[in-house]
Amino acid sequence: MLRNIPKVDKVLEWPGIKTFMEKHPRQIVITAVRDTLGKVRSDLLAGMATEGILEQEVLVERVRNTLEKMNMPGLRRVINGTGVVLHTNLGRAPLAEVLRDTMLDAAFGYSTLEFNVETGSRGSRAVHVEKLLCSLTGAESAVVVNNNAAAVMLALSSLARDREVIVSRGELVEIGGSFRIPEVMEQSGAILRGVGATNRTHPRDYRSAISEETALLLKVHTSNFAVVGFTTEVSTEELVAIGQESSLPVMVDAGSGTLVDLSSHGLTGERTVRQYLDAGADLVTFSGDKLLGGPQAGIIVGKRSCLEAMKKHPLLRALRVDKVTLATLEGTLRLYRDDQQALQQIPSLRMMTLPAEELAARARKIVRRMRRALPAGISLKTRKGFSQVGGGTFPLLELPTTLIEVSVDGFSTQQLEQKLRTRIVPIIGRISQDAYLLDPRTLADKDIPDTIAALLSLATS
Repeated sequence: MLRNIPKVDKVLEWPGIKTFMEKHPRQIVITAVRDTLGKVRSDLLAGMATEGILEQEVLVERVRNTLEKMNMPGLRRVINGTGVVLHTNLGRAPLAEVLRDTMLDAAFGYSTLEFNVETGSRGSRAVHVEKLLCSLTGAESAVVVNNNAAAVMLALSSLARDREVIVSRGELVEIGGSFRIPEVMEQSGAILRGVGATNRTHPRDYRSAISEETALLLKVHTSNFAVVGFTTEVSTEELVAIGQESSLPVMVDAGSGTLVDLSSHGLTGERTVRQYLDAGADLVTFSGDKLLGGPQAGIIVGKRSCLEAMKKHPLLRALRVDKVTLATLEGTLRLYRDDQQALQQIPSLRMMTLPAEELAARARKIVRRMRRALPAGISLKTRKGFSQVGGGTFPLLELPTTLIEVSVDGFSTQQLEQKLRTRIVPIIGRISQDAYLLDPRTLADKDIPDTIAALLSLATS
């Protein structure tokens, strides 16, 4: 059979392959043919050959599939059925639909990025969001960079380069991608001075560590973990009092950051950015694509005296955001001028605050819709479960939901997960207790037809 594998030149003469050349560059088709024949050879050598593997129709179809994969964008839409709202691997917060035109206008045309239409002279890209951020948080000034790690680095480099920054050892966190607060601090040029123990830090620990070399007191939100049991931490208010005693600024890395109080929706324990500033913090940094529900960005708000140095720092140009990010961040912030509007129109906020009863009804509705379209070989049933906020926020919080359990005759749970995950539009669910599950909390209405089509293709394969 190995000797019967056709040559590339011969395959290129087949009518079906010539049709591909009408849509794709010749070299791309040649590469697809070579890759396909190479895979056929590997399958034969591994004893994985299927019946008719060398038939012309079969090979043409395999070349077609290879071409589709070659032309498939690496960064593409996925269907999030995991129930993790701020799924870092899947792009964190989806943007509000009302921002679609705003984003397109900024991306595909010219804009007032750094142009003052009133004076006809060069303007500043910072002005587009600074007033909004100050209005929403009560800050005197604001700066936006490309993510929260950059915000922390810029702030420390501006205010504490070659000097000490005091932080609790229990707050020396590692964030996604193995980035650690001590390493970010080192790159900023600041000198880390850890105090206290992992589980207990007291005000006296900060006071005893303050010296002439101290530039800043830092409090870091632990984000993706919680220390429970025999624990003590110094509150923002206590740290501010210590800072005032020694005339030292206090900075809070709030991590995910939120502009609205979510406690009435069962999401407790997360202070708003305004509350940190009201407690006396001089600076607060937070992310744009987590609880805020906007694009990836790092936001710094606080006292004008602290932020002026950052606006003049050479790092700011290296860390600044582009026009599309600014446009979508501005649009997201405008939604926060009305808390109810933000909760309704920002997808991540809406998903996080969905009541359990509504999710149960939604799960039943989805199951009924799927059953009408799918054959008997596909089983669908509902069960109680939990969702997660994700994105390094509310690590211990479980949000009640109703899950949809899916099974397909002839496929194991692992095979079903793999088949759905590797489609052109990947469907990402989760496996628990050997069951494949989809969570209606993160499953959008527009995702249902694609999910039905995917399951139907499995049932008829």
